[in-house]
Amino acid sequence: MATELKKAIDQISKDRGIDRDLLIDTLEDAVRSSVLRKYGDDFDVEVQFNDETGEIEVYHFKIVVEEVEDPNTEINLEDARQHDPNVQLDDDMGFRLDVTDLGRIAAQSAKQVIIQRMRDAEQEIIYEEYKGRENEIVSGIIQRRDRTGWIINLGRTEALLPREEQIPKERYKRGDRVQGFIISVLKEGRGPQIYISRSHPDYMRALFRREVPEVSDGTVKIMGVARDPGSRAKVAVMSTDRDVDPVGACVGIRGSRIQAVVQEFRGERIDIVVWRPDIADFARNALNPAVITRIAVDEDEQLLEVVVPDDQLTLAIGRKGQNVKLASKLLGWKIDIFTESRYGELHADRERLEQLASVAEINVEKFLSAGFDSAIDLARASEEQIMAVEGMNGRKYDNLKAAFKLLVPEADEDVAEEPVESAEDVDEQPVTQDTEQPAESTEEAAPENEDNTPS
Repeated sequence: MATELKKAIDQISKDRGIDRDLLIDTLEDAVRSSVLRKYGDDFDVEVQFNDETGEIEVYHFKIVVEEVEDPNTEINLEDARQHDPNVQLDDDMGFRLDVTDLGRIAAQSAKQVIIQRMRDAEQEIIYEEYKGRENEIVSGIIQRRDRTGWIINLGRTEALLPREEQIPKERYKRGDRVQGFIISVLKEGRGPQIYISRSHPDYMRALFRREVPEVSDGTVKIMGVARDPGSRAKVAVMSTDRDVDPVGACVGIRGSRIQAVVQEFRGERIDIVVWRPDIADFARNALNPAVITRIAVDEDEQLLEVVVPDDQLTLAIGRKGQNVKLASKLLGWKIDIFTESRYGELHADRERLEQLASVAEINVEKFLSAGFDSAIDLARASEEQIMAVEGMNGRKYDNLKAAFKLLVPEADEDVAEEPVESAEDVDEQPVTQDTEQPAESTEEAAPENEDNTPS
């Protein structure tokens, strides 16, 4: 029996990867707890595992006294000298306790403590193994679904693929093999919890590192990734070697490299664009394939006013605004897109607004702050609204009204009914996309290559 216990300890230590000394300490603590539970907390016991015999040895200690008050903790001198003739008063005497006397309940309790301690030790090992593996790709088998997502069996442990980290419209069933990107490893009460993602932009970055040697060795740098998971993505790249084309390296011969990434994301279209340190040049690449006429840069507001030919607006915006939205995420700037005709109208009207401000002897910014974005807006406003502008008075208002007839004659025309916004009406107003995530930047990029990947 003793030999079997020693073999069991050695086998568990080997199979579970648990330190043998830790396992023995756990076993000793479990037996000690069982003894105290049976005999009381005042019982003075010592438990140790004898590695030579493979036995658990339990010793019960008592103090030698003249007169016994508590038989659990004391023994009189006369009885003590029957065991050891040299014993003296106040000495501690140890008596071997037969652990088989613990009984079925105590033994079961010891077993439960051992199992729990082993589980805790195993979970600590798993946590230590995975906590340094964030931002790595892992593969596992779909185990089951719970209310928060899919549970994936990674072998020694499980991971959670939350609903919000899945690719929309992807469907799984039990037994499917799936890959994911570790986004966090948390130590929770029920054990380490590993969270993985399939929609995170860094998952695409990690796949390119795996599939493209130039990305892995740093020759090609991925400067930013913007994704509409399952549909489309834009990846900004640059080369640290002028002889290496960053787009060509990522695409591969006949698209072999990028197709491996596309297939992992179930056909998600990926546009590879060249990163530029100049934000306007970068924006031109990011808005590919649309032709850009001009770009006005507002550094303070991190705003780009992009002007495109009238027939390029739909291409620049993309289906459901996808192209401009992804470009905005990639750049980390807000983007307003105008057609050439609309941009001309807006700037002509801005000039008229500035003329009216000059007549009223008021800074044009005060009109803009009050919500008057155009001359016609100002001309059609009520007297009360105009008088509310900072710095306005009766004299200035009279001068302004006189200027309306000269500079904004159409203000007297009937106001047309506002059209209902639709995809066909996008040239009536700027299309704006905003983001909170700034794009990464680094040194000067390699020569520009405007190619995108195949759909």
